[in-house]
Amino acid sequence: MPATEVVDLEKAAARLAECVREAGALALSMFQAPIEQWTKDGTSPVCEADIAIDRLLRERLIGDTNEFGWLSEESAEDPARLAARYVWIVDPIDGTRAYLAGLPDWTISAALVENGRPIAACLFAPVSNEFFAAIAGKGATCNGAPIVATLGAALANARIAGPRGLLERLAARAPAFTASPRVRSLALRLARVAQGVLDVAFAGPDSHDWDLAAADLLVHEAGGAFGPLGGGALIYNRPEPRHGTLVAAGRARYATLIELLGDGRLASS
Repeated sequence: MPATEVVDLEKAAARLAECVREAGALALSMFQAPIEQWTKDGTSPVCEADIAIDRLLRERLIGDTNEFGWLSEESAEDPARLAARYVWIVDPIDGTRAYLAGLPDWTISAALVENGRPIAACLFAPVSNEFFAAIAGKGATCNGAPIVATLGAALANARIAGPRGLLERLAARAPAFTASPRVRSLALRLARVAQGVLDVAFAGPDSHDWDLAAADLLVHEAGGAFGPLGGGALIYNRPEPRHGTLVAAGRARYATLIELLGDGRLASS
């Protein structure tokens, strides 16, 4: 796609939703069935469902054209994405360990990014049949119903989820809060903030664009905020698609967290 051509956002979002639903059906058809699995980089699990869903999404969203860039956890790196105005950013299965263990908290996560920021997003949790969607400037939904992040600035009694070590360090600096059960899909953990099920969610260091882009838009369109502990927005589709410790919350509570944690000691200690 020429850099000056503007995408039809409504059509792109509808196409994305259709493809993610199809990917969810494929994932469910392979869920809890005997499938081949292996590891990459020594520790990260991959299975044939990851690869099949990656292939399906790429074929449906990209096809034979070069209109969009592509960045996926399970695809080979394509440097051409860095020059693209529009890029699909995809995690075929976010929470592969949960998927392989027969647990419900895994998702298909996909977003369309324009010049580094998400403008359309879908996140599908097929086992619980929760389909999250957002379009920039038009709000966020779950199964078609609007969702909103929780109001308020207080951390006392807030429902907070994230890596255990990070929550332990937070407990030394913040009023008593409720540590919520682990959500194995990072994208779903962040979407729970957009949904108002969680008040705060942390992402530990080494999260990647494909873990975050769709949930980022969901949180912002639900009236929340999401970003580094020092504040500011995330920029996607950079040469290194990796990020440090991040936090999502309603806007007032996010401001409280940034003021409390902005010295960076929570992330580095």
